[in-house]
Amino acid sequence: MRTLCKSLLALSIVAAPLFSGALVLQVGDPAANSEAHMKHAVLVAKITACKSPERITVTAIAEGIVDGALRSIPLKVIQLSTPGTFAVMREWPERGTWAVKIIATNPDYKNYAASVLVPFDKNSLRWAGIKHYLREPTNAEIAAVLSSELGSAGTSLN
Repeated sequence: MRTLCKSLLALSIVAAPLFSGALVLQVGDPAANSEAHMKHAVLVAKITACKSPERITVTAIAEGIVDGALRSIPLKVIQLSTPGTFAVMREWPERGTWAVKIIATNPDYKNYAASVLVPFDKNSLRWAGIKHYLREPTNAEIAAVLSSELGSAGTSLN
């Protein structure tokens, strides 16, 4: 019994930092947020941070393939009136295969970044294809999402 208690205490000491001070990124439908809907946003990003939420930076980039060429387009991100809530605007062309990469960072979290890749099928997002990361997604991960949208393997971002 004493060994079990020591093991549980050691585990709680090791695990505590993993759950304290979280930086979490969630993606939502702009139709569910009247302010984002009025601004014609394509996505809503909701960020929760235990440390210095006012220091959060959110960036969004449309990553795509158009006529076989790779494209990256920075997107406009608008902070909404609800703290930690941001609207992402569509600024990529109709043609091509696209995914939106959203990254939330905070200097208090050092090298940690919460991020998400949101694939789009023509003009609507594919909820089932959303991928979450605890860092910025790699080029290979972006290529995999775009390849699944194209329906073919072998697309590379290198």
